[in-house]
Amino acid sequence: MKPAAVLFDMDGTLVDSERVWGLALAELAVHAGGVLSDRARLAMVGTSMGTSMQLFRDDLGLPDRPEEPDVRWLTERVRALFAEGLVWRPGAMELLAAVRAAGIPTALVTSTGRSLVEVALKTLGPANFDVVVCGDEVQRPKPDPEPYVTAAALLGVPITACVAVEDSPSGVASAVAAGARVLAVPAELELAPVDGVHLRTTLTGVDPVFLATLLTV
Repeated sequence: MKPAAVLFDMDGTLVDSERVWGLALAELAVHAGGVLSDRARLAMVGTSMGTSMQLFRDDLGLPDRPEEPDVRWLTERVRALFAEGLVWRPGAMELLAAVRAAGIPTALVTSTGRSLVEVALKTLGPANFDVVVCGDEVQRPKPDPEPYVTAAALLGVPITACVAVEDSPSGVASAVAAGARVLAVPAELELAPVDGVHLRTTLTGVDPVFLATLLTV
């Protein structure tokens, strides 16, 4: 028995890009004349661009600050940092390679927009994913189940036979609500135990055989 598909989150799960986002957001805060708090930055992890920008404005006390110029600035800055190359999370490259070698369909399911994902895929390898679902390609991003439901539908597999690999509360909530079994490996945020979610500290040592066991518990 093996998963019908493995659905991978990107930021903080496959690559250590949350640190990149943190750097760019801190620079944007300085550009806006303020300092972004750690509390606000952590609250942004795993959320959509719209939610992050709302948290950004609230934290800086600038509720009327126009969103579009900040999104444009932030996107360009993150694109430049992504282009320098992204660092894989421990065990992530090996797990992705093993899943592909086992012939299991894969999807990349991320809250990040398509233009930045295309840059990240230069590190991740576009051939490693049968489908890619980006945050700006769904009506309701994580924590709504739509991204994971969409990925399973595009792959033509039942979501209940899929394993999602996540790192954030928002992503875990999305995958659980969609009906997938979830392997959660926290990066920036701690994760509380949730039914249907298997917690690990690292992806090191995880393989397709282990993922298959999650479908039976």
